[in-house]
Amino acid sequence: MLFWILVAILTAAVAAVLLLPLLRRPVAAAGDASHDVEVYRDQLEELKRDQATGLIGASEAELARAEVARRLIAASKAEAKDRASPAERRNLMAQAFVIVLLPAIGLCLYIAGGRPDLPAQPLAERLANPGNDINMLIARAENHLARNPQDGAGWDLLAPIYYRGGRMEDAANAFSQAIRLLGATPERLDGHAETLIALSSGIVTAEARTQLEQSLKLNADNPRAKYYLALALEQEGRKPEARAAFEALAKEAPADAPWLPLVNQHIAALGDGASGNPTAEDVAAAEGMATGDRQQMIAGMVESLATKLQENPDNFEGWMRIIRSYVVLDQRLKAEAALQTALKTFPAASENGKQLLALAKDLSISAGGGGQ
Repeated sequence: MLFWILVAILTAAVAAVLLLPLLRRPVAAAGDASHDVEVYRDQLEELKRDQATGLIGASEAELARAEVARRLIAASKAEAKDRASPAERRNLMAQAFVIVLLPAIGLCLYIAGGRPDLPAQPLAERLANPGNDINMLIARAENHLARNPQDGAGWDLLAPIYYRGGRMEDAANAFSQAIRLLGATPERLDGHAETLIALSSGIVTAEARTQLEQSLKLNADNPRAKYYLALALEQEGRKPEARAAFEALAKEAPADAPWLPLVNQHIAALGDGASGNPTAEDVAAAEGMATGDRQQMIAGMVESLATKLQENPDNFEGWMRIIRSYVVLDQRLKAEAALQTALKTFPAASENGKQLLALAKDLSISAGGGGQ
């Protein structure tokens, strides 16, 4: 009841402010009719003066006075009609709108979308249908989570959106919160692990490996977890084991699996010893470094990989890794340049080219003319 009393008082106050200028009578503009009235009145006065001075006879004065009076009456009627002008009628309509229609419209809008007893709009539904304004929707979701940090569904939905937008630190936090609040699933664990790997510029850290092993326990047929665990073996320098893991993954994969060419690239690289991945010493050193030092080390590794790719542009897995690494280092122009160079070797119509374009879409980078 108190709410409605406050609404009524505020509505009355706003209506009063709007009505004050409308209640003042508008000053009528001097039209032709009012001008004629003044002229005819002056003529009557002039006739009186002429008759008094003898310039005009009484009978002539009477006839002239009758004619001027007739015209004065007609002009007075026209003037009265002008005073009841459309502007005055519009003034009355505006007053009626402020007093009646404006409060009615506001009440209808409130009943339609502002009542506190309306059912909630789940965050999941709003994020699932973002329309063309996803940035605004993300901002609203973030405000919602700031007020409701225990909303696991919100964290669960924002995490992959952060990842696709290149906001890796936010994605890692969101995946972690979703796992804490909703429990571990292969999708959440894999997403968290992949985010940690991206933050380390492609290095499968100990924390990421723990997440992947837990995911594989929940789903033994999880190719995503198997791939990154095989990659971890490769990075540790355990090439025979890594090759066996990749070969097992390739054997289990459907013939049309989109990630199968990438697995075959690893198998081929491990066969001729040209993988170009970080060594076990690199991984251990990176995990023990401060953030700034780790970024410097990653930049050095990326520069080394770029040199190798210039010498051997057929290294598809290397292109995938360096593009992601540039995005992690916030060097998006270099990532776009690397993507365009890679598409010259692996055209967009090929399987490898399609994977490059899919990666570009996930990381929100432009493929330029190479994507045509």
